Amino acid sequence: MSAGTSDILIPDQEPAELARFREQWKAEVRERQAASATTSGAQIEPVTGASTAAARATSPARSDTSVKPATLTNSLSASRRPATYVVAGASTVTTHASHGQSHLSPNLARAVDVYRKAVFHEQHSQLDEALRLYRQAFRLDANVDRAYFIEEQRAQDRTVVQPVSHKKVPSAVSVDGVTREVQKLEVHKDKSFVTSGFLAQVLKNFPENLVFEPEDEKEGLPPINLIPDELLLQILRILDYTTIERFAAVSRKARVLSLDSAIWRDFVQLAYKPPQIADDKSIANVVELYSSDYRRAYIEHPRLRLDGVYIAVCHYMRMGSSENAWVNVTHLITYHRYLRFFPDGQVLSLLANEEWQPQTVIPMLKPNLRMKGFYIGNWSLSGSTVYITNLVEQHSHAHATTEPQPNKYFFQMTLALRSRPLGRWNKLDFIGYDSVNVEDGEAVPLPLKNERSFWFSKVKSWAGY
Repeated sequence: MSAGTSDILIPDQEPAELARFREQWKAEVRERQAASATTSGAQIEPVTGASTAAARATSPARSDTSVKPATLTNSLSASRRPATYVVAGASTVTTHASHGQSHLSPNLARAVDVYRKAVFHEQHSQLDEALRLYRQAFRLDANVDRAYFIEEQRAQDRTVVQPVSHKKVPSAVSVDGVTREVQKLEVHKDKSFVTSGFLAQVLKNFPENLVFEPEDEKEGLPPINLIPDELLLQILRILDYTTIERFAAVSRKARVLSLDSAIWRDFVQLAYKPPQIADDKSIANVVELYSSDYRRAYIEHPRLRLDGVYIAVCHYMRMGSSENAWVNVTHLITYHRYLRFFPDGQVLSLLANEEWQPQTVIPMLKPNLRMKGFYIGNWSLSGSTVYITNLVEQHSHAHATTEPQPNKYFFQMTLALRSRPLGRWNKLDFIGYDSVNVEDGEAVPLPLKNERSFWFSKVKSWAGY
């Protein structure tokens, strides 16, 4: 062998280690090509230049753990094993599908955050800021849009799979509304009373030993402190609830005395009985809805007022006649509707024109009244809806020479019970007004064009329950 050819490597004399390395490298290239052929829509980044040199520089012992390059796609891979994607531009995204999480390279993660902000501004019609952020994101990484879509898809998948651990608060509920609901759950229990809601929080700050304090600090304790609490409670039990609440506003001692369960239990037992509640419902069921707080149950649970009358003042315009063609005459017609409810389920309804003013009608509003427009029927309360049925007109017999004919029709009303303010239950809104045929029971709705809401007026001489 000559000196000129001494540096030439003859294939037959090639070292075994170099041949083994070449075969491993060829097998790795074939494996990459096979993987790219099975991926739909994926593009293999050509292994040229630096990548080829890096592959040759890899030692044989670590060739089985080499990274397999591919490009990002907008759809998730069906495989659950960890995979590594190489994006054009040397950005690397490593996703761990087995844990449902994604880990981005620092540069790509920053680009995705910028891209997410751009999407937010675009959704809120802030196009200039969105365009600036889009440009910034693509300058950081050219494939940031693909990475963003994959991250959003993975986030949605985690949301669907993750079990719900607590009830989500609707976005339409305000913070104040949530606070009020939490306050309703707080209950203050004492040996003599139970109260809940905001009042329970107030009582927590009250001292244990309360007394009636004088208006002027220089004066001594008022004589009312000499009266035992038991005697004061007996006095309060014979008063109406309006007077009791006025007394409670005097001092903290008065407020605590006014919360005694015995006082409000009397009111609840008198008020909530059929037809105020359903026949199959007891007072215990009503009170349980309000954490066994009798006072709160009496204030917040719907009930019809029986110690007065509900009055609706209605108006409408009627055209009149005039001898002068240039003059239009319009009459304002006013009439009143009255509703009086009784504990036994009887209701009185009166329709009277403006000649009969309330101060004249109210003393007459009794079951023995006989005048045109006077009806007697039955009522029931379901939740906050009042049902009035079998309203039959009571005819006047003052000038009648023959017996009245039986009624061919009776009327029925459906009303919504409201409270303005809380606890008054002083308003009735019309929901429906029907005329019912006695023979076939056919109900025909009557127009409510001129009807107005009923408002409650207390009558001192009428007992409540």
